[in-house]
Parts: sequence; structure tokens; C-alpha cells
Amino acid sequence: MNIELIDTHCHLDFPVFDEDRADVVAEAEAASVSAFVIPGVVAQDWPRLLGCCAEYGFSPALGLHPCFIDQHQDADLERLEALLVSEQVVAVGEIGLDFFIANPDQTRQVALFDAQLELAKQFNLPVLLHVRKAHDQVLRLLRQQKLPRAGIVHAYSGSEQQATQYAELGFKLGIGGSLTYDRAKKLRRIATDMPLSTLVLETDSPDIPLLNHRGTPNQPKRVREVAEVLAGLRGISLEELAHATSTTARKLLNL
Repeated sequence: MNIELIDTHCHLDFPVFDEDRADVVAEAEAASVSAFVIPGVVAQDWPRLLGCCAEYGFSPALGLHPCFIDQHQDADLERLEALLVSEQVVAVGEIGLDFFIANPDQTRQVALFDAQLELAKQFNLPVLLHVRKAHDQVLRLLRQQKLPRAGIVHAYSGSEQQATQYAELGFKLGIGGSLTYDRAKKLRRIATDMPLSTLVLETDSPDIPLLNHRGTPNQPKRVREVAEVLAGLRGISLEELAHATSTTARKLLNL
């Protein structure tokens, strides 16, 4: 079967892969995964991420993740801007709002997110969004910023109405391992009913394990299992699903 799959969100630079990264990549390629997008989360790890991407041919994104707000420094935004000038990155990310974590500093999260949206607009880049319990707030900021390239809502967890609102702004929904669980009825309904052109695939490796793979680090090769489940839910072939999602990802991210 001649198909192409793209993992639009995986953290292959993380130390958990240091011992077997080459094998993980080879296994993913054997499963027809041909491209890997690696988002940044904290400034101190950007050099590691960029080095890993250069070595393996991954596509880097750089951003300041809301869950690590205590680790971010004011100067990190200047460092990010400088790297967006000097490095070939495909997106600003992983950025967003997370009001699910304990005691979130909502004010600082919003300020940091808004500043990074400004950078994405300045450099005409899409964004990779992390959003938990804050979809309405994120949508409001996106409407204000009017990003020309939009982006991807990673590990989509919002409502059907919010999914439509993201799509109206040009955003794609990142569909990953959560889809493989029967209990994920809302996500399955959204992934089935939304236009195929609004969906892309991801794993969030090493996180968000798939059904039957809990207890071990997630891997990009399993994006194929996500694709198989999504194709089954939509009643289309794996080939059609792979072609559509990969075409969308390549166009959005200039891969």
C-alpha cells in the first residue's frame, strides 16, 4: 500500500528517545510516516530540538508552552524572535492556554500566548496550539489577532461548536491517540462529522498513548493506527484518509 502519513506533533527530541531515536524513526518510516513536526516547549531545550531536527531531517517549531509558565523568562520572547529570524521553522508552537492545570496563572498565560501570536503574525507562520479548558478564550484571542496562516489545534478536546469556529478561522484539528478509545464519543463524533480537509494526524509522542499501548512511550509509527481508526469511523479507505490529511499538513506547514 503506497501511502504517506505525517505526524504533525511529536516530541522526538525528548531524552526518552535518546537511546533508540534512530530505531523509532526507522519504525515510523516503515509504517509510512514520512514527515515529523517537532514542537518546542521551553527555551532552554530549543538548541537540543534544533540539533535533533538538523540531524534527522525533522521539521522544527519553536514556542513557549503554557504548562511550563514558571520556567519561562521575559527574555525568552526575544530569543524566540531571534531564532525565527535565523532558523527555518515551520510554526510557532507549542503555544496556547491551559486552565486545566492546578493553579494556572491565567493572566501570565494570556500575555505570553498573545505575544507569541504577534510573533507568528509578524513572521507569517502558523501556530501549534495547546488548549485545555480554555477554548473560548483562545478563540477570542485568535479572532483579535487574525493570523494569516492559522495553524493546528493540537490534541483537539473542545466541543463540536468550537471545532466549527476554529475551522472558520482556518485552523485544523490535530487528531491523535485519544481517538482510539471507545469512550471518546465526542471526539469521535467531531472527527467523523467535520470536513476531512480540517483534520491532520499526530501522536504527541511520547505522550497520549493509544488504546492497547498504555504504559510505554508513544511513538510516531502509531500515527498509522490513528489513521486506520479515523478512516474506519469515516467509512473511507486508509489511502484516501492519508492523502487528504498529509496534503493538508504539507500545505499548512510548507513541508
